[in-house]
Amino acid sequence: MEKLRPGAALALGVAASAVLTGLIWLLGQRLHSVILLPDRGASWYYWKLPEPTVWTRLSAWAGYAGHQLAFWWMIYYAQTRVRRYAKGLHPINIVALAVNAGFVALHTLQTHLFYDGLAQDVSIFSSQGSVVILLVAVLLMENRRRGLFLGRPAPIGGQIVDVARRYHGYLFSWAAVYTFWYHPMESTTEHLIGFFYMFLLLVQGSLFLTRAHTNRWWTLTLELTVAVHGTLVAVMTSGPDGAWPMFLFGFLGVFVITQMHGLGLSRAVRWMLAACYAGSVLAVYGMRDDLGGAAGEAVRIPAIEYVLVGVLAVLLWLALRTARLFRGRPAAAEEAGPAPRP
Repeated sequence: MEKLRPGAALALGVAASAVLTGLIWLLGQRLHSVILLPDRGASWYYWKLPEPTVWTRLSAWAGYAGHQLAFWWMIYYAQTRVRRYAKGLHPINIVALAVNAGFVALHTLQTHLFYDGLAQDVSIFSSQGSVVILLVAVLLMENRRRGLFLGRPAPIGGQIVDVARRYHGYLFSWAAVYTFWYHPMESTTEHLIGFFYMFLLLVQGSLFLTRAHTNRWWTLTLELTVAVHGTLVAVMTSGPDGAWPMFLFGFLGVFVITQMHGLGLSRAVRWMLAACYAGSVLAVYGMRDDLGGAAGEAVRIPAIEYVLVGVLAVLLWLALRTARLFRGRPAAAEEAGPAPRP
């Protein structure tokens, strides 16, 4: 598998994700007979059984636990046994892809036998928040390479970034696996878009220690897919007059402020992209006769993400300080070098 090129591996992964999403749609037609409670608003998750049982809960939580522990073990194995990047795939990458595919099949079976996902017992905001944490961690990890504000790095210590790079695989796999098992394998358009995105994240997580995993165009695609997902779901749930511009221009705002500066684009191209973004914001909110609202909505998501980058950096700094105290070593005595990024 060392000879399988990164482009081929990603193309196969994306194609498999599309096929799996199609199968969810096909099989999901038989779930239309499941009786659900009326919708109760934004904080209510609609797709869960009115009367869960021990078995419906156990099936979801046991499946999630098995998937999560298996993924964490594979990351640990790659970090401690493989430890080198390759242009193709390591055997553990094949194992990871197969394991994730197996748990996708298991969750499909679990949905059709028991229906409920983790949503029965945890808040809908935990699922949304897990993906936000993933995106924020990427901003922190890429701070040295592409900066945080218009190509300029934020003053975040190198050790903090190195810790994030070393352990991000565990966090990212949790975000993807937890969100995947949160939902039953329903065939609504919103679910299908979300599952396709989760499959892409599972593919990315399975390609640790390969050049495909660090391809900046591929990782940017994963970052920007959330803009597509958030916008489409907002349109479907609240209509064309709803809050979809907040998601579209919020996530694209992060692209203009941060993400596009890591692509090697010329200054002229970046100015052009920024001008297109600003013009689109003015056009959409102008047609809504709400230019004042643009100032609040368009900056809301970027503001939240950048604040959370600071919060995450502080938490990692505190973790480093605590670890040094437990080891009895002075704060200035340790300088950790860059680590592999599975």
